[in-house]
Amino acid sequence: MVLAGLLTVLYHDILFRLGVQWYVDPNYSHGFLVPVLSAYFVWERRTRLARVMPRPSWWGAGVTLLGLLMLGIGQVGAELFLQRVSLVVVLAGLVLLVLGRDALTVLSFPIAFLLFMVPLPAIVVNAVAFPLQGFAAQTATVCLLALDVPVLREGNVITLAKTSLEVAEACSGIRSLVSLLALGTVYAYFAENVRWKRWVIVAASVPVAIAANAFRVAGTGILAHYFGVEAAQGFYHDFSGWLVFAAAFILLLGIGTVLGRIGRREQRA
Repeated sequence: MVLAGLLTVLYHDILFRLGVQWYVDPNYSHGFLVPVLSAYFVWERRTRLARVMPRPSWWGAGVTLLGLLMLGIGQVGAELFLQRVSLVVVLAGLVLLVLGRDALTVLSFPIAFLLFMVPLPAIVVNAVAFPLQGFAAQTATVCLLALDVPVLREGNVITLAKTSLEVAEACSGIRSLVSLLALGTVYAYFAENVRWKRWVIVAASVPVAIAANAFRVAGTGILAHYFGVEAAQGFYHDFSGWLVFAAAFILLLGIGTVLGRIGRREQRA
């Protein structure tokens, strides 16, 4: 209870601002679900935890101090990402300090999963978003040319006969990439018991999200060419994001199904 009180004192302001960002930033609206899922993963391991004999480790003090150092540096440098990640490090350190290495092994996944609730730093977003914008614009251009739609691409700007479309940072697909990666991790956890299959599903989330967003941009270009730029904006622009995300997750389900059949064939053989 004392440790929980100290954590509340240290991180209440950070957690409040984190919740505000989840609310106002659609890129990280899934952050509200991450702590809930993490708590469920802990509850699911309650039987395994009951079997663990507490063996406090002083290595936990070092990990906890590292997390507190990250918190201090983040506050001095006004670096929100470092402050928020420090909470995950401190939690891992306290588990190791109070309960020991075996307990940390059991709780490693629930603790690591909390990283999905932390928004990426701006420098990472900018570094990732720009290549994604270029890839989406290039893929959309190839698709439009294959459909005999005259198009000219200059960087992340697609010029059609009647209008021009800019693949802005919001259309880079980083929102669906982060969300699908988190969702793919949850799906892999529940769908598979084999570790390598779980990793394959999680890794597949990245190219699936990138490809889905590129085809979304291509669809926007097709609508803009045949029906005007108004048809590619407003409701379609918002609805297509959800539609493409759903299609990407269905594709991820298909990958998981194929992986599941591989295991069954090996057992039959």
